[in-house]
Amino acid sequence: MLRLVVIALFVVVIWVLILKLLDRKRPLDWNGIAFAIGFIALAFYLRHVTGMG
Repeated sequence: MLRLVVIALFVVVIWVLILKLLDRKRPLDWNGIAFAIGFIALAFYLRHVTGMG
């Protein structure tokens, strides 16, 4: 499951970079990106602390 999440994050980062290169007019929503990364980091932390998930 951990590998799946890491691969999914890698794909999303590549996708965002491609979109950024192709269309520079559209700004990125950094608040949403930061929230998603924080949510995933919190999930990993809670999994480590509690041993569940």
